[in-house]
Amino acid sequence: MADPRIRTIKIKTGVARRLAKEKTVYELEAEQQKVRIEKYKQEGRDEHDIRKQEEVLQESLMMVPDCQRRLQVAFNDLTKILDTEMDLAEHEDYKNAQKILKEAKLQLPG
Repeated sequence: MADPRIRTIKIKTGVARRLAKEKTVYELEAEQQKVRIEKYKQEGRDEHDIRKQEEVLQESLMMVPDCQRRLQVAFNDLTKILDTEMDLAEHEDYKNAQKILKEAKLQLPG
């Protein structure tokens, strides 16, 4: 039977990977929204349309800190598990988890 610790590492790795990607997507969406708003202003679009697009921008911007907070929790959880399960260091899933931690760390504040 498979080691339950490996299953836990896989799950925590998946969570960290997903949250890092989610944060990146929200940041990209916010940048695209800023460009869209500027374009609307230059085109002289209706003020209502511009306000609606600004609301969408604010929603995206609000999601970034939430994703970052959740990513920090997932990062800490996965780090703690890897620190306590060092005997699995040669396992492929353990190595993959370490790789995801390195990538996720780039998404976190200094």
